[in-house]
Amino acid sequence: MTVHTHPAFPIDQVRSRFPALSKLENPPIYFDNPAGTLVPQQVIDAVADAMATATHNLGGFFDGSKRAERLWLDGHQAMADMLGAASHREIVIAQSMTALTLHLSRSIGRLFKPGDEIILTQMDHEGNVSPWLLLARDLGLTVKWLPFNRKSWRIEPADLEPLLSERTKLLALNASSNMTGSVNDVATLAALAKKAGALIYVDAVQLVPHRLPDVEALGCDVLVCSSYKFFGPHLGVLWGREELLAMLEPYKVRCATEELPGRFEAGTPQTELLAGLAATASYLEWLGEATGHAGSRRRKIEGAYRSFAAYEDVLTSRLIEGLLALPGVTVQGITDPAALRHRVPTVSFTYAGISTHAIAEGLAKRGIWAWSGHNYALEPSRLLELDESEGVVRLGLAHYNTMDEVERTLAALSELVGGELVGRDAAVLA
Repeated sequence: MTVHTHPAFPIDQVRSRFPALSKLENPPIYFDNPAGTLVPQQVIDAVADAMATATHNLGGFFDGSKRAERLWLDGHQAMADMLGAASHREIVIAQSMTALTLHLSRSIGRLFKPGDEIILTQMDHEGNVSPWLLLARDLGLTVKWLPFNRKSWRIEPADLEPLLSERTKLLALNASSNMTGSVNDVATLAALAKKAGALIYVDAVQLVPHRLPDVEALGCDVLVCSSYKFFGPHLGVLWGREELLAMLEPYKVRCATEELPGRFEAGTPQTELLAGLAATASYLEWLGEATGHAGSRRRKIEGAYRSFAAYEDVLTSRLIEGLLALPGVTVQGITDPAALRHRVPTVSFTYAGISTHAIAEGLAKRGIWAWSGHNYALEPSRLLELDESEGVVRLGLAHYNTMDEVERTLAALSELVGGELVGRDAAVLA
């Protein structure tokens, strides 16, 4: 077995910040992180404090309303700093990434006409597929499908180029797959699509928990992510170029502001969750400082990401190595240790003859939390010719997980696929 070491990382300090890990005597192994991460205590405290002191509408003359306004601005500015935006005016916050995409797609669709072409990938989560399919249905658009390469597990520029034409109006693309964990070269793909005059809409939900994007460097027009996937409250966050957001017609009530970003934020702001969002950025700042980084908020957060990405890579390498050592297991994604920079620690696998749901259930009984199924990665399931009702077993690591948890999970899987589920599940799948 390969000896795995990792750079110095304050894992004990990190885990002490998360009540789900520090306040239970025997916490479960949380490998369900691609569906939603744990939350540090400071985020919980910020939400509770705002619930107590700032549950008011914006725009009033009284102190509670003014506190709510400060929390609204702090949440937006925190995300602008974190994503590399030019201004908080480029940050739109709502219920979820999917809700944001469904909402903004209506405004973007006003730029298109029947016969225009949009490109969707066979790597994306349904949140960046179905809104555009619905738009294409309603407007008479032509949908072109962009597959990922089965050898590199990424979307390759050579596969995008033949799909582009003077009628291409949109490329909807993910930064990282929620099934395979593969990370795409968004900047290169966006540059190609830009030459054809297309808008680039990027789903970064699975990237942001592990890699920090710089929206200006990526060259996209819109990038969306979900804060509950990167240690924050249940919110969706959208960055859009200010000139684009200012030009698009918002779908809003008549009394709502015309100012950015409020013209795209329907209803009363979730002030308590915005407080938690700002606290999420503060947690990442703390982690940057704890790993020896200084400077602006963005610089500290960049340092935190560099530190925990290196730590996660070591855990991911061991997890993949252990899975490949189990006879019958197929890892659905990048397995080459030299290519770890092209994936995040979301590792999915199948086992010949055994239901993914039975494996996930067996892990749950051992205190290991993981997901099974297609996890809304419907198109990747189809491209990989997986049984859509079965999908994959998905193990997703975060920076608060440990090597001991990886080893315990591999040992549990060895027991499950080594005999416990064999025979019982063969009949189910027959």
